[in-house]
This record gives sequence, C-alpha cells and structure tokens, in this order.
Amino acid sequence: MSEVPIESFKSGYVAIIGRPNVGKSTLINNVLGQKLCITSRRPQTTRHRILGIKTTKTSQLIYVDTPGLHPDNKRAMNRYLNRAAAGSIGGVDVILFLIEGLVWTDDDALVLDRLRSHAQAPVILVINKVDKLEDKGELLPQIEKLSVEFEFAGIVPISARRGQNVDTLEKTVLKFMPEGELIYPEEQFTDRSSRFLASELVREKLFRHLGQELPYSLTVEIEEFDEQDPKMLRIGAVIYVERAGQKGIVIGKGGELLKSIGKEARIEMQSLFDTKVFLRLWVKVRDGWSDNERMLQNLGYKDEL
Repeated sequence: MSEVPIESFKSGYVAIIGRPNVGKSTLINNVLGQKLCITSRRPQTTRHRILGIKTTKTSQLIYVDTPGLHPDNKRAMNRYLNRAAAGSIGGVDVILFLIEGLVWTDDDALVLDRLRSHAQAPVILVINKVDKLEDKGELLPQIEKLSVEFEFAGIVPISARRGQNVDTLEKTVLKFMPEGELIYPEEQFTDRSSRFLASELVREKLFRHLGQELPYSLTVEIEEFDEQDPKMLRIGAVIYVERAGQKGIVIGKGGELLKSIGKEARIEMQSLFDTKVFLRLWVKVRDGWSDNERMLQNLGYKDEL
C-alpha cells in the first residue's frame, strides 16, 4: 500500500439500494469474491446493514448491503428494515439502484421516489439478472423510460449471479469515488463480528429449508462463541420462534430438520473461520418478538445510521 501515491488512491462508500429479492446480497458477494451476505429466494432475507470492504492497490470501496425497501410498516420488524435501508442513502459517495431486468414494480417505484427526495450522491442504475433475457435489446425502452424519470450517473446491465459485467460496474463506481486514504485495515472485509456472521449462516439455512412464512417469525442469537481451543471453535446458537407450534416445525420429525440445518451451517462456518467447528442449536419460543421494539433491540436489531 505504501508504494501507491496517496493522490492516486480512492476510497469511499457505495450504498446498494433496491426492493426485496432483487439481488443486492448476491452482488456484494460477487464483488468481494467471497460470501459475506446470506442469500435465499425469500424476500427480505437481509435484515441488517452490512459493510463489505474491498481493498486493492489503488482503492478501498466499502459496499453497504441493506434490506429491501418496501411499503409495509405495520410490524416493528418491517419498520426497522425500512429504516436500515433508507438510512443508507445518506452519507455515501455512490448509490447503486438495483432493478431486475424488464420487471418494474410498485416497490421499485417506492425506491426511486426515495432516491429523488433523499439521494445526495451520484446514482447508478444497475439492471440485474440480464442473463435471463434472450434479447438484451428489450432493455432499451425500459432504460429510455427510466432515464427520463431520473438523471442517473450511469446505467450498467449485469448478472450478479453469473458475474457478468460486474467488473464494468466496479470501474463505473470508481469514476465517482473521491481520492482518500484507507478507511479500514486492508485485510478487513467487513465491519461485522464473527458471532454475527455465524448467526447469519444459521438463519440462511433456516430460510432455505422452511416454508414461505415461518422464516419471518424466527431469528438467531449466538449464546456461545468459544475460541479457547485453537483446533476447535465451539458455537452455541438459539433459534427464537414466536409461537409454540413453530418450535416443532423447526426441529422436524425426530430432530432431523434441525440436524440438517446445523450440519449445513457448520460446514460453511468451518470454511469461513478456517477451523473445525462444533455447533449446537436450540429452539426457544419468544412470543411476539418481531413486533416488539424492545425485544428487537435486545436481539441485535438496532438502528445503525
């Protein structure tokens, strides 16, 4: 790093904004070249503002992954998710507005309205999942229409899942980045703790194994994270559900579902932490946690911006 003249080094923050399930977490994982953010086909998998830090010889870009903006503010959890997403629009150097191919929904319009009223940084329109389009020329009418509605600093079609054109997106982002110094140590890739990453891996497996509604009624808290043994990391995680009937669903017949979730999470933890992992899971009932502001804060859902 010391060999690079400071005037040629760029650093800053990039907010990734969009409706739920448009591919924000997949994009940040691809940019970083490693898994940081959990993904699933379920909307609103991301619940927290997470920083992904990419450092090269000439730049340090800090990508801000956020929950998807949506109009539902009835429950405390939904209000928290919207605050986390909307708060990330301010205080950044570049904003990436993700949409999906030819799809345009009311939730997309909600995000664009929020950008009109709150964005103070250049906004790049990122059209994701273009690998699903047989004719890329079909994008032109959509691009023309959106260009009239908002003055984008750039428009980049990509496939975050396949990595198509992601390098072009990174080069476009760099054009708008200010010169500066390292903000984080060059070896750091996120602002989140190992405990947090462990809890997210468990929650990802729950989202992927369970039905449509149940994942939104559960959360994961790490009660034990013991690193005393250099050859074995011991982790104890509690899965909280909202009703007694949900507990049996998560455990599964004979405990088989919980065993599968634990095995898959443990394997990924071993790769992430580069050590053997002993993982224990419990399921407990905490009635109405997702609609109780105090419970949310106690479980780590705190406004961060």
